Amino acid sequence: MDSRIKRIYVPMTESGFYILFCLQQPQHGYGIGQQVRQMTGSDLIIGAGTMYGTLSKMENDGLIAFVKEEEKRKLYQITELGKKILNLEIQRIERLYKNSKGETVK
Repeated sequence: MDSRIKRIYVPMTESGFYILFCLQQPQHGYGIGQQVRQMTGSDLIIGAGTMYGTLSKMENDGLIAFVKEEEKRKLYQITELGKKILNLEIQRIERLYKNSKGETVK
């Protein structure tokens, strides 16, 4: 994995995390926004600028890939590199959670 990519994405913004997490299945920007809103109980609402800017950056960096277009909406899905970055971020969050509970990190 390119160390530059790791430096850029870990730690990840909350919006970036949810966008990448939602793309484990093919999805378009609007669908991601709706899924994030549901997952967070409307605590996180991703604006269009953030959504499409993040999708574009992640696509350029190889974390996600364009799958196809449906009804004028571009569908994206996470790539192998994206899965590795997502896994690193999940491990980081789990470590933070365990440390906050006083648990030993293994």
